[in-house]
Amino acid sequence: MNYFSDAFSAAIGLVFQFDPDVYEIVWTSLKISLIATFFASLLGVLLGIWSAISHFPGKHVLQHLLNTLMAMPTVMIGLIFYGLLSRRGPLGEFGLLYTETAVILGQACLILPIIMNMTLVAVQSADNRLMLTLKMLGAKSYQQIVPILSELRYVILAGIITGFGRAIGEVGAAMMLGGNIQGSTRTMTTAIALETSKGDFELGLALGLLLLLIAFTVNLMLQLLKSKT
Repeated sequence: MNYFSDAFSAAIGLVFQFDPDVYEIVWTSLKISLIATFFASLLGVLLGIWSAISHFPGKHVLQHLLNTLMAMPTVMIGLIFYGLLSRRGPLGEFGLLYTETAVILGQACLILPIIMNMTLVAVQSADNRLMLTLKMLGAKSYQQIVPILSELRYVILAGIITGFGRAIGEVGAAMMLGGNIQGSTRTMTTAIALETSKGDFELGLALGLLLLLIAFTVNLMLQLLKSKT
């Protein structure tokens, strides 16, 4: 018990003393996850709206596929991109493995199905009068995107925040694609896993507390958005 309480006190000290090593890891995590969420949102929201308002063969199969991909283990994403980006892979010549770009690609692909599926469901669950009005006004598919975004902005934003929450807490792909390189690809989750295994429990606990604070903030934002829908 003394060991844990001493470690907890040391972890609190690292947090409130603004230890540069701790906050460098936090900044790296936030930067990578925010960039990944930004690009995944650009593609996921547009594809989600297009899938919802369009009729095409295999639409139900696409929805089942998205539901499956939402639960895909992160190590599977890491394995796929490791094969693509490794020296012997088809994209190996670009030298992206063990870089921030590799981690961003992995996280973006991990949360893309989440954002796309939640957007698709949001549009399908919207008031039918919205779609009927747009069609009666003669709006084509691409012209319907902006009014839908405006009407469903809080629901779609909730999907984006959910994706960010999944990205910031991801460990498998970040470990395989980033390599936990200090000052470059060392995220909170990879640092917690590796530093704790090396015996630096205080640093792992400090990062865990900050990760918990971020998770709390993300969930608080989701609750605020739900109250507006």
